Amino acid sequence: MQMSFLPKIDRKATQKRIEGVLDTARIYRRIGFERREVRNTPSYEPRFHGQTNATSDQVGDNASWNVDAEERIRELTERVERAVKRLPKRQRQIIEMRYLNDDVDRNFDYMVYTELNISSRTYDREKARAIYSLAFMLRMEVIEKNEEPLTV
Repeated sequence: MQMSFLPKIDRKATQKRIEGVLDTARIYRRIGFERREVRNTPSYEPRFHGQTNATSDQVGDNASWNVDAEERIRELTERVERAVKRLPKRQRQIIEMRYLNDDVDRNFDYMVYTELNISSRTYDREKARAIYSLAFMLRMEVIEKNEEPLTV
Protein backbone atom coordinates (compact mmCIF):
# COMPACT_ATOMS: atom_id res chain seq x y z
CA MET A 1 0.00 0.00 0.00
CA GLN A 2 1.41 3.34 -1.06
CA MET A 3 1.06 6.19 1.39
CA SER A 4 0.19 9.62 0.05
CA PHE A 5 0.47 12.85 1.97
CA LEU A 6 -1.60 14.74 -0.60
CA PRO A 7 -5.15 15.49 0.50
CA LYS A 8 -8.02 13.84 -1.33
CA ILE A 9 -10.21 16.08 -3.45
CA ASP A 10 -14.00 15.91 -3.17
CA ARG A 11 -14.81 15.68 -6.87
CA LYS A 12 -18.52 16.47 -6.75
CA ALA A 13 -18.14 19.45 -4.43
CA THR A 14 -15.23 20.77 -6.50
CA GLN A 15 -17.22 20.48 -9.72
CA LYS A 16 -20.22 22.20 -8.12
CA ARG A 17 -18.04 25.07 -6.86
CA ILE A 18 -16.35 25.60 -10.25
CA GLU A 19 -19.66 25.45 -12.13
CA GLY A 20 -21.02 28.11 -9.76
CA VAL A 21 -18.00 30.33 -10.39
CA LEU A 22 -18.36 29.88 -14.15
CA ASP A 23 -22.06 30.79 -13.95
CA THR A 24 -21.22 33.90 -11.92
CA ALA A 25 -18.62 34.94 -14.51
CA ARG A 26 -21.07 34.39 -17.38
CA ILE A 27 -23.81 36.40 -15.69
CA TYR A 28 -21.42 39.23 -14.78
CA ARG A 29 -20.12 39.40 -18.37
CA ARG A 30 -23.67 39.40 -19.71
CA ILE A 31 -25.59 41.80 -17.45
CA GLY A 32 -23.04 43.36 -15.14
CA PHE A 33 -23.52 43.81 -11.42
CA GLU A 34 -26.88 44.16 -9.68
CA ARG A 35 -26.59 46.78 -6.96
CA ARG A 36 -28.46 46.81 -3.68
CA GLU A 37 -30.78 49.73 -3.12
CA VAL A 38 -32.00 51.40 0.04
CA ARG A 39 -35.49 50.60 1.27
CA ASN A 40 -37.58 53.74 1.48
CA THR A 41 -40.13 52.41 3.93
CA PRO A 42 -38.80 51.56 7.37
CA SER A 43 -40.12 48.49 9.09
CA TYR A 44 -42.33 49.24 12.07
CA GLU A 45 -41.69 46.33 14.35
CA PRO A 46 -42.13 46.56 18.10
CA ARG A 47 -38.91 46.55 20.11
CA PHE A 48 -39.18 44.51 23.26
CA HIS A 49 -35.66 45.11 24.46
CA GLY A 50 -33.80 48.06 25.85
CA GLN A 51 -31.59 50.60 24.16
CA THR A 52 -28.80 49.16 22.07
CA ASN A 53 -27.26 52.53 21.22
CA ALA A 54 -26.39 51.06 17.83
CA THR A 55 -26.91 53.27 14.84
CA SER A 56 -27.63 52.03 11.37
CA ASP A 57 -26.43 53.74 8.23
CA GLN A 58 -28.36 51.85 5.61
CA VAL A 59 -27.14 54.04 2.75
CA GLY A 60 -23.51 53.70 3.80
CA ASP A 61 -23.81 49.95 4.36
CA ASN A 62 -25.35 49.42 0.92
CA ALA A 63 -22.82 51.68 -0.79
CA SER A 64 -19.84 49.86 0.73
CA TRP A 65 -21.39 46.44 -0.04
CA ASN A 66 -22.01 47.49 -3.67
CA VAL A 67 -18.41 48.62 -4.15
CA ASP A 68 -16.83 45.62 -2.40
CA ALA A 69 -19.06 42.97 -4.00
CA GLU A 70 -18.68 44.39 -7.50
CA GLU A 71 -14.90 44.48 -7.14
CA ARG A 72 -14.81 40.86 -5.89
CA ILE A 73 -16.99 39.64 -8.78
CA ARG A 74 -14.98 41.62 -11.35
CA GLU A 75 -11.70 40.18 -10.05
CA LEU A 76 -13.16 36.67 -9.99
CA THR A 77 -14.38 37.04 -13.58
CA GLU A 78 -10.94 38.21 -14.72
CA ARG A 79 -9.25 35.28 -12.93
CA VAL A 80 -11.69 32.83 -14.55
CA GLU A 81 -11.08 34.28 -18.02
CA ARG A 82 -7.29 34.09 -17.58
CA ALA A 83 -7.51 30.50 -16.31
CA VAL A 84 -9.77 29.41 -19.19
CA LYS A 85 -7.32 30.90 -21.70
CA ARG A 86 -4.57 28.69 -20.23
CA LEU A 87 -6.49 25.45 -20.87
CA PRO A 88 -5.72 23.23 -23.87
CA LYS A 89 -7.73 24.09 -26.98
CA ARG A 90 -10.44 21.40 -26.74
CA GLN A 91 -10.95 21.90 -23.01
CA ARG A 92 -11.16 25.66 -23.52
CA GLN A 93 -13.77 25.18 -26.24
CA ILE A 94 -15.83 22.91 -23.99
CA ILE A 95 -15.78 25.32 -21.05
CA GLU A 96 -16.52 28.37 -23.19
CA MET A 97 -19.34 26.72 -25.11
CA ARG A 98 -20.92 24.99 -22.08
CA TYR A 99 -20.54 27.57 -19.32
CA LEU A 100 -19.45 30.96 -20.66
CA ASN A 101 -21.60 31.18 -23.80
CA ASP A 102 -24.33 33.83 -23.66
CA ASP A 103 -26.67 31.72 -25.79
CA VAL A 104 -28.70 29.95 -23.08
CA ASP A 105 -30.30 27.59 -25.62
CA ARG A 106 -26.90 26.05 -26.42
CA ASN A 107 -25.79 25.35 -22.85
CA PHE A 108 -26.46 21.61 -22.86
CA ASP A 109 -23.79 18.93 -22.90
CA TYR A 110 -25.22 17.01 -25.85
CA MET A 111 -25.31 20.18 -27.98
CA VAL A 112 -21.68 21.00 -27.17
CA TYR A 113 -20.26 17.56 -27.96
CA THR A 114 -22.36 17.34 -31.11
CA GLU A 115 -21.10 20.72 -32.30
CA LEU A 116 -17.50 19.78 -31.48
CA ASN A 117 -18.01 16.45 -33.26
CA ILE A 118 -16.70 14.31 -30.37
CA SER A 119 -18.23 11.38 -28.50
CA SER A 120 -20.06 11.90 -25.23
CA ARG A 121 -17.45 9.81 -23.40
CA THR A 122 -14.56 11.90 -24.71
CA TYR A 123 -16.55 15.04 -23.91
CA ASP A 124 -17.13 13.90 -20.31
CA ARG A 125 -13.44 13.12 -19.80
CA GLU A 126 -12.25 16.41 -21.28
CA LYS A 127 -14.86 18.41 -19.36
CA ALA A 128 -13.82 16.75 -16.08
CA ARG A 129 -10.15 17.47 -16.78
CA ALA A 130 -10.96 21.08 -17.61
CA ILE A 131 -13.00 21.57 -14.45
CA TYR A 132 -10.28 20.13 -12.22
CA SER A 133 -7.60 22.13 -13.98
CA LEU A 134 -9.65 25.27 -13.38
CA ALA A 135 -10.16 24.29 -9.75
CA PHE A 136 -6.41 24.07 -9.20
CA MET A 137 -5.64 27.21 -11.22
CA LEU A 138 -8.24 29.20 -9.26
CA ARG A 139 -7.32 27.45 -5.98
CA MET A 140 -10.93 26.43 -5.40
CA GLU A 141 -10.59 22.69 -4.97
CA VAL A 142 -12.62 21.17 -2.13
CA ILE A 143 -10.64 18.91 0.19
CA GLU A 144 -12.39 15.75 1.41
CA LYS A 145 -12.98 15.45 5.13
CA ASN A 146 -10.65 12.70 6.27
CA GLU A 147 -12.08 10.54 9.07
CA GLU A 148 -8.86 8.62 9.72
CA PRO A 149 -5.77 10.47 10.95
CA LEU A 150 -2.52 9.85 9.08
CA THR A 151 -0.22 7.46 10.88
CA VAL A 152 3.44 7.14 10.07
